[in-house]
Amino acid sequence: MHKFTRFALIVTPMILLTGCTTDGGVNPMIDQNSNSSSSLPDVSGDKGAKPTISAPVGSPPSTLQKSDIFVGNGKEALENSILEVHYTLMAWSSGVLVESSWDSGQTATFPLSGVIAGWQQGIPGMKEGGRRLLVIPPDLGYGAQGAGASIGPNETLIFVVDLVTVS
Repeated sequence: MHKFTRFALIVTPMILLTGCTTDGGVNPMIDQNSNSSSSLPDVSGDKGAKPTISAPVGSPPSTLQKSDIFVGNGKEALENSILEVHYTLMAWSSGVLVESSWDSGQTATFPLSGVIAGWQQGIPGMKEGGRRLLVIPPDLGYGAQGAGASIGPNETLIFVVDLVTVS
């Protein structure tokens, strides 16, 4: 067999396989450079109802993670938007639900510019009617000081946010 033909038979399949994936592709909403020892919590539940969040597994990611559960089709949230949302918050370290606007039946309304950096970076681009999972590292959340008794120092936050309205 000619040297070039043998080389082509070995190299061509390798070149073709470099474009293949076994995981069905990469979720563009998730930062793939985060810790590989963590697994994002699963979110279930019907649109328009309180979500269920599975307890996290492994070490928390060191960068902001975001994943759309439901993609909305309404007005898009911008950095200077005022938002009306439903949200559920879980602490990564304990896997315990800290609070949920669904429990009170009242949405929360606020300017996006007035909340933690994890929301300021994780919400823009989301559309009304959407549901998004945000996993927020401490430096984009409440940091070393924490926030009251329910959010300890250096806590990674797990939010599921339903965007109701954007103004």
